[in-house]
Amino acid sequence: MTDHPPRTRIQQRNRETILGAALEVFSQHGFRGATLDQIAQAAGLSKPNLLYYFPSKEAMHEALLAGLMDTWLAPLRALDPGGEPLDEILGYVHRKLLLSRDFPRESRLFANEILQGAERIRPTLEGELKTLVDQTAAVIAGWAREGRIAPVDPYHLIFSIWALTQHYADFDVQVRAVLGAGKDDPFDGADRYLATLFRRLLTP
Repeated sequence: MTDHPPRTRIQQRNRETILGAALEVFSQHGFRGATLDQIAQAAGLSKPNLLYYFPSKEAMHEALLAGLMDTWLAPLRALDPGGEPLDEILGYVHRKLLLSRDFPRESRLFANEILQGAERIRPTLEGELKTLVDQTAAVIAGWAREGRIAPVDPYHLIFSIWALTQHYADFDVQVRAVLGAGKDDPFDGADRYLATLFRRLLTP
């Protein structure tokens, strides 16, 4: 098998431009609603040029999801079983909130994929994600048994952290509309509120 020649800087730049455009379109319209024409227009490239780099809409979507899953799992991987339990869980909440702040389009891409049945990432959900969550749930359950945190269902704790952090990315327009113009960055208030919420929930 022959190795692929390294990409030139122009090719790498064009790939990144296309993936950025695809992310914007997919996060707004979902996989089913997105078209190659929309992505080409957002990228400022012709459709044939687009297809030179990616043979299909599916290929672009798969490339984005592959990178997204690594990003999405990183905050949970960073939880240290040997650390102070409350600090570790609050640190995870903080990292997840930062992820929603810094990667809102990626969060909406993930949410759209889940809402449409997760056909393209189901193996990752049932494999890598489930394994990581099972391992983390076992750690949290151990902390609760030792009395280091209050008794809590570890899976539903993780689900609630996902829901309460990703909401600020997936429903950003609603959050900002309700808070109104001139309010502080909602993520600052959310960080303080969620830290208080989970600290009260988990303190033995």
